[in-house]
Amino acid sequence: MTESTSPSFDGLEVGQVVATREVAFTRASLVRYAGASGDFNPIHYNDVVAQEVGLPGVIAHGMLTMGAAASVVEEWAGAGNVSDYQVRFTRPITVPNPGEAVIAVTAKIGALDEERRTARVDLTVQHGEARVLGKAQAVVDCE
Repeated sequence: MTESTSPSFDGLEVGQVVATREVAFTRASLVRYAGASGDFNPIHYNDVVAQEVGLPGVIAHGMLTMGAAASVVEEWAGAGNVSDYQVRFTRPITVPNPGEAVIAVTAKIGALDEERRTARVDLTVQHGEARVLGKAQAVVDCE
C-alpha cells in the first residue's frame, strides 16, 4: 500500500479553485447507493411515496450527495489527508425517470492555517441554480 502525498501548503492561496467536477445521479445510481448503504427509504425510488410526503418526486440520498462532493476534495488532497468534513443539507435533488440530475461541485480554498499547515476547502454544490449543500467545508492536512 502506498501513501498519498498531501498538497503543498506553500502553493495554496485563499480563493484558489483546486477542483471542479460534475456528477450525474440516475435512478440506477440511487438503487446502487441504497444497496450499498442499506437506506431503502421509498422516497429514493418511489415517486408516489415521495409526492405523498410533499416532495416533487424521487430524491437523491443526502449522504450520496455529501459523499460525491467529498470525493472531489479527496481526489485533489489525496487519500487520508481530509481530516474534517461537514455540510448542511439545504435542498433535495429530484432525480427524473428517465434522465439524470447533475450536480456541479467547485472546491475553493477558504482559509489557510499556517501553524497547523491545513487548508479549509469550501465547496459549492449546485443542482442547476440551487445550492444543495450549505456550509460544505473540508479541512485538508498539507505538507
